[in-house]
This record gives sequence, C-alpha cells and structure tokens, in this order.
Amino acid sequence: MHIQHAISCRFPKLPSKPPLHAPTLFPFPPSPLISLFTLHNHHPTSHTHISSIINSRRTHYWVVHKAMPCSSSLTSCCASGDSSSNINSENHDNNNTNGATPRNLKLTQSTFLSSLMPKTEIGVDRFLHAYPSYDGRGALIAIFDSGVDPAAAGLQVTSDGKPKILDVLDCTGSGDVDTSKVVKADADGCISGASGTSLVINDSWKNPSGQWHVGYKFVYELFTEKLTSRLKKERRKKWDKKNQEEIANAVKQLDDFDQQHVKIEDAELTKAREDLQNRLDLLRKQSESYDDKGPVIDVVVWHDGEVWRVALDTQNIEDDPECGKLANFVPLTNYRIDRKYGVFSKLDACTFVVNVYNDGKVVSIVTDSSPHGTHVAGIAAAFHPEEPLLNGVAPGAQLISCKIGDSRLGSMETGTGLTRALIAAVEHKCDLINMSYGEPTLLPDYGRFVDLVNEAVNKHRLIFVSSAGNSGPALNTVGAPGGTSSSIIGVGAYVSPAMAAGAHSVVESPSEGIEYTWSSRGPTTDGDLGVCISAPGAAVAPVPMWTLQRRMLMNGTSMASPSACGGIALLISAMKAEGINVSPYSVRKALENTSVPIGNSPEDKLSTGQGLMQVDKCYEYIKQCHNIPCVWYQVNIKQSGKTNPSSRGIYLREASAFQQSTELSSTFSVIVDPTNLADGLHYYEVYGIDCKAPWRGPLFRIPVTITKPVAVTNRPPQVSFSKMLFQSGHVERKYIEVPHGASWVEGTMNTASFDTTRRFFVDAVQICPLHRPLTWRSVMTFSSPAAKSFAFKVVGGQTLELVIAQFWSSGIGSQETTSVDLKVMFHGVKVNQEEIVLDGSEAPVRINAEALLASERLAPLAILNKIRIPYRPTDAKISALTTDRDKLPSGKQILALTLTYKIKLEDGAEVTPQIPVLNDRIYDTKFESQFYMISDSNKRVYSSGDAYPNSKKLPKGEYNVRLYVRHENLQILEKMKQLVLFIERNFEDKDVIRLPFFSQPDGPLIGNGSFKSSTLVPGMKEGFYLGPPPLDKIPKNAPQGSVLVGAISYGKLSFAGLGEQKNPEKLPVSHRVSYIVPPNKIEEEKGKSSSLASKKTVSERLEEEVRDAKMKVLGGLKQENDEELLEWKKLSDSLKSEYPKYTPLLAKILEGLVSRSNIKDKLQHHEEVIDAANAVIDSIETEELAKFLALKHDQDDDEAEKKKKEMELTRDHLAETLYQKGLSLAELESLKEVDKTDEQSKDDSTIRPNLFEENFNELKKWVDLKSKKYGILLVTNEKRKQRLGTALKVLTDIIQDDAEPAKKKFYELKLSLIEEMGWSHVATYERQWMLVRFPPSLPLF
Repeated sequence: MHIQHAISCRFPKLPSKPPLHAPTLFPFPPSPLISLFTLHNHHPTSHTHISSIINSRRTHYWVVHKAMPCSSSLTSCCASGDSSSNINSENHDNNNTNGATPRNLKLTQSTFLSSLMPKTEIGVDRFLHAYPSYDGRGALIAIFDSGVDPAAAGLQVTSDGKPKILDVLDCTGSGDVDTSKVVKADADGCISGASGTSLVINDSWKNPSGQWHVGYKFVYELFTEKLTSRLKKERRKKWDKKNQEEIANAVKQLDDFDQQHVKIEDAELTKAREDLQNRLDLLRKQSESYDDKGPVIDVVVWHDGEVWRVALDTQNIEDDPECGKLANFVPLTNYRIDRKYGVFSKLDACTFVVNVYNDGKVVSIVTDSSPHGTHVAGIAAAFHPEEPLLNGVAPGAQLISCKIGDSRLGSMETGTGLTRALIAAVEHKCDLINMSYGEPTLLPDYGRFVDLVNEAVNKHRLIFVSSAGNSGPALNTVGAPGGTSSSIIGVGAYVSPAMAAGAHSVVESPSEGIEYTWSSRGPTTDGDLGVCISAPGAAVAPVPMWTLQRRMLMNGTSMASPSACGGIALLISAMKAEGINVSPYSVRKALENTSVPIGNSPEDKLSTGQGLMQVDKCYEYIKQCHNIPCVWYQVNIKQSGKTNPSSRGIYLREASAFQQSTELSSTFSVIVDPTNLADGLHYYEVYGIDCKAPWRGPLFRIPVTITKPVAVTNRPPQVSFSKMLFQSGHVERKYIEVPHGASWVEGTMNTASFDTTRRFFVDAVQICPLHRPLTWRSVMTFSSPAAKSFAFKVVGGQTLELVIAQFWSSGIGSQETTSVDLKVMFHGVKVNQEEIVLDGSEAPVRINAEALLASERLAPLAILNKIRIPYRPTDAKISALTTDRDKLPSGKQILALTLTYKIKLEDGAEVTPQIPVLNDRIYDTKFESQFYMISDSNKRVYSSGDAYPNSKKLPKGEYNVRLYVRHENLQILEKMKQLVLFIERNFEDKDVIRLPFFSQPDGPLIGNGSFKSSTLVPGMKEGFYLGPPPLDKIPKNAPQGSVLVGAISYGKLSFAGLGEQKNPEKLPVSHRVSYIVPPNKIEEEKGKSSSLASKKTVSERLEEEVRDAKMKVLGGLKQENDEELLEWKKLSDSLKSEYPKYTPLLAKILEGLVSRSNIKDKLQHHEEVIDAANAVIDSIETEELAKFLALKHDQDDDEAEKKKKEMELTRDHLAETLYQKGLSLAELESLKEVDKTDEQSKDDSTIRPNLFEENFNELKKWVDLKSKKYGILLVTNEKRKQRLGTALKVLTDIIQDDAEPAKKKFYELKLSLIEEMGWSHVATYERQWMLVRFPPSLPLF
C-alpha cells in the first residue's frame, strides 16, 4: 500500500555567502518553518539523484567498529556491591536533560551511585517516576556479545520476579564438545570416558536406552586469558610444591649414596650414581619446561526419556580427589528448559551452562569469552533490589545471551556466531538486539550479515542497537555494523559532568556534557550520518563471577549502546502495556526527533548523531503519533553522469567537488554549490516535514557533509596552523588537499602555555574508493611544553583530514589553555610502478623516479622477508548442517564446505595461512563465515583462525590445513572446491634477502653499476634498476610458482637522529615487491654413467627380478584377518624355502611380523619374531661384514662403490634385526615373568643365559644406541636394570632430538617410567599432555 504525503522543508537563515543553491539545505538546529511546498525537480548541469520512496515498506542498514568489543577502557577496581544496600532511589526531576551540572559538583552518596550507572542523562528517572511499572517488563533483549554470566549480580530475576535470562547460547561453537562416541556401562556401572578415564555412573540417573555419549574438553579452552592466567599461577604453586618435595627426596637419595660409597670403582655403582643424578636433573628440568595445558573434563550425555541430560567429571580441576566426581554432578539440560547453571570449581568460580545439539552428538559448554558481555547486559537490564541506584536502565526487561565472541580467537566475533545469534533472536521473538562489537569496513551497508539484519528488522520487526565504534575523533571512523548500516541504530558515547565527577573521579567536572574523544564519528563513506543518537558511554556494571569482583567500570561505545537499548526497552514496555504497535521505524524516528543536541554547531551531529536520547520525551512523542500511519522513507541518492552505486547522503569531500555546483535529483533535485564556502567542515540536512503535523519533526533526513580542503600552493609544500587554543575535549579539524605527487607527511607539533600534563589524539584520515579509510593515529602526551615530530603515509590528490583533540579529561581543573602550533610538510617520490613483480628471470626491472613537489633524497631499499606457497585442496566435502541452530529464519538450510590442504615444512617456521578471497572481511562480505585449523598427523591442533589469520611457529613436519566455509548457496560452495590457499612463511632475520639496485641493465649479470642514492630535482626523472635476488639466497625447497614477498621504499625521512633505516616496512611509505620462484636448475648427473656391461647372464638377472617381484608382493599383503594372515604365511614360507639365505627376503619377513597389529597370542608372536630375527642374523657373515666396513674404498671405483652400498644395506638389516629381537626378548621376559614361580625364576637364572644382554651387546657393536632409531632398546636395558632415571633421560633426549611429529609409543613409555618412579604430579602433567599431543579425533569447527 502506498501512502502519499505532502512534504515541506525547513530552512534556516542562510549565510551571507550562500553555501548552497536555493532553499533545500539548512544547517542544524533548524530555524522556524518558512514555507510549505512539494519538492520537485531542478535542472542544472551535473546531477545527483535523491529518490524519496514513500510507502509502507521499510528498509534499514547498520555497522560497528573493529573486530572486538567496542569498549574503550577497562578499570578492574570499582565499587563493590554491598556498600549501599539501604540507599533508596531519588527523583532527579530537573530541566537539565543532558546531564549538565554546576562546575564545582558536590557529590552525595546517592549522586555518586547514580553516576556509576547513569540514567538521569537520558531521562530514565523522569520516565520511571511517571511510569514505574514500565521498567522494561514485557521486553526481551538479545545480547550479542562475549557471553553473559547468569550468576552475575543483578542478572537473576526481573523487577517483577520473572527469570532475567531466558537462554544462554554459544553461537560461535568454541565451547562445542564432540560427543558422537557412544559407550555402554559395564556390570559395575562404569564407562570409559573419552579422555580414557574410568567413570562411575550415578545409578539414580534414568537412561532407558543405556547409551552414554562421551566427550572431553580442555577446560582452558573455555576460559578467558585472564582466568587461565590466574589458574595457571595457582596450579603452578601447588605443582612446584610437589616437585620441590621430590627434588628434596632425590637430593637425599644422592647424598645417602655418596655417604655409603666414598670411593666408586665398580662400573655398576658408577651407573647407579648416574641414575640418581639423572633423576635429580630431570626433576629440575621438568620445572623449567613446565607448560600447563590445563585440566581435562569428561562430558557424558544421555537421554532420560524426556530431555537430554549432561554431566561433567571435573576431578582434574579439584584439589580434593573426592570432589568433582561424575556421579556427584547434578545433571543439567539445555538452559532454556530449566535455567540452571553450574560452576566448574571453587578455584575458578566460572559459571557455565550446557546445550545439547544434533541428537546428543554435540554438547555446547557455554562460558563467556570476556567480562564485556555481562557488563553490557548489566547496563541494559540489571536489577538490584537492595541497590536500586545501581539498577540497569531497564530492570524489568528479560534477556537472552548470544555469545558471538569466539574463545578460540580471544573474543573476536565470527560470521558463524553472528548468523546463529540472529537465528536465535528471531526464534525467541526478541524485541531488541544489542551488539557492542564491530570493525572498520570496506563498503558501508553491504554484506551477508547486513542482509540478514535487514530481514530481521524489516520482516520480524526487531529493533537493532549497536555501538558506533571507538576510533574517533576523526570523521569517517564509524565501524560496521553499528555505524554503517541503515537498519541499525548506531550509538555514540557521551560523558556528563556527573559521570566525570563520579565514575571517572576527575579533579573538576566539565561545565557541560560532551562526546567522549574516542567515540567514532560519521559520516560513512556514502554520506550517511553514521551515528544515530548518543547515550552515556561509561558505567559500573556487573561482571562475571570468575573475575572475583561484583562490578567494574568500563567505558566505550560498547557501554553507550546498551544504555540506549535499555532506554528503548522502557519504551517497548510502555507501548506493549498501552497497546501501541511497536515498529522499529517509529521508535527510531521518535528517538531521533526527541534527542537533545550535544554541542552548538551543526557539525556536532557527525559526532553525536541527533543528540542525547531522552526516554521520557520519546515516549510522549510515540503516544502522540501512535494513530498516525507508520511510514518509513528509504532515501537513495544518485549523482547524474555517474554509474557508481547510490548513496544515503550527500558527501562532498574531494577538491574536485568544489569547482562547480552539483545537482542531485530524481523525485526531487538538490543543487549543492560549495564554491563560496569557507575552508573546513560544513554540515547541513535536507528533510521533509508533514505539513499537517509539523510537530512530528523530520520524517526523513538527507545528511549533507562538506569538507572543503585548503589547497597547498607554496613550494616547498607545507601548511602551518598557529596558535590553536585547546581546553579539555576541544577538537580541531583541518582539511588539506594533498598535492599530487605527495606520498608521505612529516609534521611537527609544538605545545606551549600550560601547567599540567596534556594528552592529545592526533589522527589523520583519507577516503579512497573501494578501500577502508586510510587512517593514522598517534596519542601524544606532553608533561611540559615541547615539540614532537611524526610522519605518515598519504595519497596524493585526496583530501586529508588532520585532527588534533585534547583528551576529554586532560587538563580538567587547570585554568590554562594549551597553545598548539602545527606544521605539516608534504614529501613524495613518484615512480612509474609502485608494486613490482620480478618474474623469476635474470632481467632487472627498470624504475623511473621523480619528485613533483620539491627536491627529495632518492634512497631505495628493497627486501624479501617471506615466502608464499600456493596449495590446492586434496579433499573437498559439502555437508548440510543441523537444523537446531543452523537453519535461517527464511527456512533455508546452511551448508558447509570443508577443504583439506596438505603442507610440509622441511624446517621449523612461523607460518600464516592466507585465503585472499576471504581474508580481512567479516561484515563487508557476502560469505557467511570461514574458519581454519592446522593440525599434524596425530590430530594435534597447533593453530586456528578466521578472517584474520594468525601466524604460528610450527616444528618441522607434515600438516593438514582444514578450511571451513559456510553458505546456504550450494552453487557458490561448489565453485570454491578448488580454492587456492597460500602458506606464508616469515624468514628469520638472518635469511632476509636484500635486493640490489643497479644503474645499468646488465648489472645483475656483470655485477657493475651499483645504485645507492641520489637527489631528485623537480622536473627531472631518474632511472635505475631493481635486480632479482641472488640464486644462493633463494630458500632451499622453495617450489616452482611460489612467491617471495617483501617491500620496497624510495624516499628518506628528513628527521634528524633517526639513524640509517634498513627495513622499508618501517618507513611511512613502502610498496610490495614480489619475486616468482623459477624452476629449479637441472642438477648435473653425479658420477659417471656406468659403461661396464653387467657380468650377470640374462637368466641370472631374470631370476633376480622374479625374486624381487615376489618380495614386493609379500610386502604388499595385508595381515588384518585370519585369512590374510594365512596367505601371508604361505607365501613367506614358500619364499623362505626358495631363498633360505637371502638376507633382504628374511628381513622383509621379519618386517611383516613386526608390523602385525591384531596379535592374539603375544608369547607366540614374540617367539616368532625372535626366530625370524635369528634367521636374518644367521644369513649374515658378521666377521666379513665388520672387516669390509673397517676398510676405506676408492670412491671412483664403481664396483667398489656398489659393493659398499650392498654391505651397508646388510649392516642396516643386521642392526634393525638385533633391535627388533631385543624388543621381543624384553617383552617375552616381561610376559613370562607374570606366570613364573620362584622356583622357575631360580631355574632360569642358573640354566638360561641372558639372551637380552647378549643381543644388546651385539647391537652396540654396530650402531649408536643413543640415536632415536635404536635408543628405545637402551631405554629398555636401563629399565630392566631398574635405572629408571637413566632410562627416562635417554628417552627424553630421543624425543627432544626427534624433529618429526611426536610418536605416541615414546610418550607412553615415558609415562610408564614416570609412574614407576612414583612421580605422581609429573605423571598427571604428562597424561594431560598425552591428550594434547594425541587427541582421539579432530575438534569440531
């Protein structure tokens, strides 16, 4: 249905030199109504169209800041919750709606407490005084954040006694536990947990099926970094105590031994003392290498006939062995069913809830990833019946917690978390969403998440509130999604005098409220205002129990957003109670049209939005408008003659826009003539007003932002700004047209005339097409008048905003103003190609350089400091995700593509996986999400990440990189099955390649004409050549097609005292340089090709080839069942009878026996191994072999070399045979020892020779037993002689020297030695590490 309206515009008194043509633009605040008319088209030359679509359909968009919570700071000490339990709420009924108070503010206890949870500033106290029951009751808020602790102060019940938190969800998957493994209890009621622990089931638990799903989780994976750090310190103290006790015991044993044996001559005694010393050394080293990976908790899931139940075994966390047992755990189910939570232990005090998905195959253990989410929830809706002044804004509102901050990523949000959170908000029929997260964006109002939000707002009528970001005070710093999306109400951060005096405890409060210095500013790059409204940006609010505090002070737009959201919850509470239709558009319009302006200039709107929200006035506005049809106006603006996408506002920033007037038109036209404007920032608005109800205020607004830059015409190109005067919170914005040819700025800031320390933000911003704003920031602190220099990159021809802001609290209490002089000098070296690619040939690349502005020092630097190796996936699988949390409100099922890449590192290196098409974008992408994991052959995960990959130091070895991409479109995922992934490896400093420069094209080959530096004069070009890297510097094993990557710079800073800069990446301006690795050189054939004809006859050669073919078949036979075993035995017996003395065959038979896995009779198996080993040994003439290997041979004699290789192979067969025989002899002794009687033991010791000892001594003749290949036999020998310390030392050395991925058998042997020595604390530590090194399965995404 289309509803037509007559539209009027409101105009101010225009400046003497009209900034804009005709009566369509006006600055804010608006002047009285001048005329009513219908907007119509104009007809000048260049046009930008504004399409005003007036109908019943509504469209919104939204954005935030960086990919982390938008809180500016965190103070970890604040008011405790029990200091004012008898304080009653006071009615602050005054006309000072924006929180301004007398400069010398006197705080009482009640005003102090009120300042900790500011509500007066936005009219909450006046609203609740008039409507005490409309305190959020009936409103449901979804908190998209780091998770909310349901046990935190004030978050248990609402003001009317209802449950405060209806659901707690981990939308990221970081707490997911794989419980797909199903076990059954034995006769004693025990099951085997996924960690390997035997668990006792509580016999009162109902489980009709008898099936128990099991999984496990390292508890540190569920904890924040701060909590983990605290627990590690506590656990380390206890571990050190136990270790010191063992060290003291080892020292005593060694001292006792030395007292008993003053003089040691016997070899066995020497070894015994060495064993005691090794024990002591190992305990000391264990303390040095201690790395606590945390306790493991076992998870058990079952269906009791009605719901899924979950129990945890947390014994590993508890000090008391009787605590934390599975059978004593009170089972939990999905939080939304019974709203119960647990705590892991008293030590951590960490609250958790559980949710079961996918028919018991996945359990989500939900904890928070930072205190941020609980704090945000407390601001919005905490209820403290004993401390009403510390209530949140809407104490009657209910909440659901949607954790979008992934614990694996340090609380960074993920696309998966965002999507699942929206699904949950719609499913729970929430009224409001608060999201205090965000990041910079490439494109405003664009992306997959924005599309889903539009659907949630437009179709399901949710009101979405989000933080604008903390990147101010420069313009264009609003983040996504809160500040850049039309469907979201973006909130800036405001500080009142009362907040400054109370929460921040400043010496003297400011005379009036202001926007925080760091609060992000608009407009967006497409001209939208960016910030919708402002709200108090600091509060003392509840935090999770694990912090061991009740409340903390935090400030940021993260705090302003829930303050606004709580205020809107009050409005929804009232509207529902009064039967007024709740619409996201009518609520937003009411907020904008009733906010109180902050500041006196029109430009302040870019900082504060429409102003400080006022709940009471907003509600009165809603009541007056509730009978008027709700209409939302979608504004699209197009500039005539341009094909670029439409925008949401008019933004004239670059110098080219000021050369003529610009017309923007469609349904009506707007002519902008900025030619007579003064330099600097100008802000105006075009809006329409209902002529029949002008009291409603603007029905739509079109922001008009104009930044007219200063032209730099002098040479050398510099700009100076003198005697700028600053007080607390003052912001100076300077707009400069960066000269063409400039690439960096060198500036100097001089301060004077102040008495106390001053803190300044110095920011620079440039807007470049299809690029995130080019930003630079420096926080400068002056303790006394001084000068500071700085430099940063610029783009020539683009307007530069240079902002200097005195921090809002800096200098408060001082009567002195700060005088600042700023001088900016532009520099630039222009080259014919900025990014250079060396194609792998010997040819250099010619570079032409010139200075367009002033003489510059040309001093090129180029390095290659990393390698990028491309990989294609070896496996690609598309699967449909489960419907319980991955089905969109539209009904579409989300699909997942899992790609597997195999990589190999020849040496340890720091690597970063790069997926260029997906990286560095969360909000401004049409893909839902991505996640990767890097694991070794043992399934141990070394690294994980998402859109912002992390570098990780990996040891030598082979790895799998699994990439997980989600989308509902199957065709898109099919196209991505061959997605290229790069592994980027950083060079160590010693391996960084410095590229040479030449003045001649033949320089790289001839080596002459090296180019160092020169001076560029304007009007003159200079050419030089960049040569390829020397071949001997290219990393070994760099595959063909890989790319060496680095940086190149051309200019030189003029600052004195900087020293010689050797890294171009540390200069303000550098560009990428790449070298494509060419094919490896063909190695010359080593040695002479044999010209000697074979002396063997054809029949002899044929017989050998037949024999070798039979051996190959034998080696390929499997032995996994009885039938295959029989086939293998038949063939091996046949070959053995045919070639009874052929050593390679006998060694192959022994290898087959050793590799056998399904062994039923271990005694018989080891007897067979020993017999097969004896057959190999008997086939070798050991004396002849020893004599031959002792002689030197002529390397040029082909026959001698061939014979040498044969004998070396025979020696290897002998060593391996003796090694395997020794292992079997040891196992045989161990197995027979179990069934021996004392008499049998005596008989064996007198009759049977020590076969193991003989075999061991024989092996020592041929190999180094301390090597990793044969060292296990040395360990076994020492263990047999009860020299456990020496055995453990040898084994530890083998493990440390092994550069390959860990071998499980080594660590199992290590654990058994530790247990045998009675080091229980070390054994517990090693068992935890066993699960780290050898997990039973890969973790879930």
